[in-house]
Amino acid sequence: MNFKIERTHLFAALSHIQNAVEKKNTIPILSNILISCEKANLYLTATDLDLSMVEVVSAEIISDGATTTPAHLLYEIVRKLPEGAQIEFSTDQEKSQINIKSARSKFSLPCLSKEEFPVVSNDTLPHNFSISSKMLKKLLDKTRFAISTEETRYYLNGVYFHKPDNISPSMLRSVATDGHRLAYTESSMPEEVSNFPSIIVPRKAVGELRRLLDNTDDDINVSLSESQIRFNVDSTTITTKLIDGTFPDYQRVIPEQNNKLMKVNRSDFVAAVDRVSTISTEKSRAIKLSIEPNMMKISASSADSASAYEELSIEYESELIEIGFNSKYLLDITHHIEGEIINFSLSDSVSPAIISDDTDSESLFVLMPMRV
Repeated sequence: MNFKIERTHLFAALSHIQNAVEKKNTIPILSNILISCEKANLYLTATDLDLSMVEVVSAEIISDGATTTPAHLLYEIVRKLPEGAQIEFSTDQEKSQINIKSARSKFSLPCLSKEEFPVVSNDTLPHNFSISSKMLKKLLDKTRFAISTEETRYYLNGVYFHKPDNISPSMLRSVATDGHRLAYTESSMPEEVSNFPSIIVPRKAVGELRRLLDNTDDDINVSLSESQIRFNVDSTTITTKLIDGTFPDYQRVIPEQNNKLMKVNRSDFVAAVDRVSTISTEKSRAIKLSIEPNMMKISASSADSASAYEELSIEYESELIEIGFNSKYLLDITHHIEGEIINFSLSDSVSPAIISDDTDSESLFVLMPMRV
């Protein structure tokens, strides 16, 4: 195998796919990426057995072939080469090495046989449609912060995509929850979709996909089955196994009796919560909201007798309610509200709060209270 490539093209591709490679691997081949020259194209492939990424890169192919080499080591070498550098790759089969040459720099990296590399499936998946990158970004951004990191509840370790029942026209909704907070948003169902299966896309795949979406404004081609989903983003294909589990009935935790309505200026509220929470204990991050007509008092205290207090003007006409929240969870939600006004729907001090955006009727957040 022998090819030449411009450093910028290779670095961009490696920046994408090296994230699919786990830094600590007990299986040596999974620390490598597969480099293939075939039919005038250069293919870079990485996998962790659950998620795989394939990148097609523009290069000058001198001779076909394929090998594997350590992903993170190759990424660091290319990262440190000067901008605009031309790089030549060639394999030495006798020494099981790949040689890298750029100007006066030369490197030799160990190789493992391509036969050891896991076969990355390219099977045709039954459901195929296109979705705008803007729409997909929203479906991910409004929910992924609430994905659970608790491995024992593995079915919460991703974003749940489904078609809600009894809604016309059909909508595509994304949901995530960690048991303390819940987020959902929705958008119009892509026209080509007649039967969308309910799926849970794992946290790692969500993160890698979102990174790729930063670099494109084009529509994204999506293919899925009940066990896999594939996204084609420009020259990169990302395929992941879906979480094999049942997402809980999240509708049951969205309260229906919250009749105490409050409106507050988003930027003022975020700044005040951020300031007051400086005092709150690192472990609980608890703050208390005392809400009365036209006035909110935000307070926090710590075990060493430090305290903080701030008042805010609000729109509110019900009786006094005092409710505590984890300030980090509260700020996570408010950072995903884009309008000037945050809406709170409350019931009492022990019931979940519904938080929404004046400018986005398609998104909803639920936050569990805490004792303070």
